Formats: sequence, C-alpha cells, structure tokens
Amino acid sequence: MAPREKKSDNVTKAELVDRISEETGLTKLEVKTVVEGFINGILSSMSERRRIEIRGFGVFSVKSRKPRMARNPRTGDSVELKARYAPVFKASNDFIAEVDAKIKSRTEKNS
Repeated sequence: MAPREKKSDNVTKAELVDRISEETGLTKLEVKTVVEGFINGILSSMSERRRIEIRGFGVFSVKSRKPRMARNPRTGDSVELKARYAPVFKASNDFIAEVDAKIKSRTEKNS
C-alpha cells in the first residue's frame, strides 16, 4: 500500500504559526511567542474560573461536571467518574455564520 500523500485534516500550532507569519511578515519565533502567550493567557484565566469573551469569535468558560457512573464501551464495566471541571468553547453567531459562508462558497466553487 502506497503512503498517503494527503495532509491531515487537522491544523497544528506550527501550521498556524506559519500561516500567521506569512500573512503578517513577523518572524515565526515572534508569532510562536504570541500564540503561546495567547493560549497560556486563556489557560491561566480559565484555571481561575474566569470567563473569556472575544467578540466576534466566541466565549471560553469552565463548567463543573458532577460525579457519575459511566460505562467502559469496550468491556461494559461500570466506571466511577469523579467531579471535575471542563473547559468549554461557545462560538459566536458571527463566527458560526462566517465559517458556514466560507465553507459553502468553497463547496460551490468545487461543484
């Protein structure tokens, strides 16, 4: 079987850094520092249970999850899940509409 030539559908942090560097003219090192600072800022704020709102993009928040019994799908055994906190992202309506429009325009071009 021949190796896959298609890139993964996932975008990595390195690919984002490359793209932003090309678009802004900043060095990759500068962009990487800003991207990592942005991610660390979100992580830090969320670990303090603070809500982060980026207008036109979305809201990052933390939800508490109650303890519950779950089931291992492979074995069928019951598993106890402890109470925990989970990060949540809710995209803004503007962001959702823009993604939808761009995907539709690309699909129409390829039809």
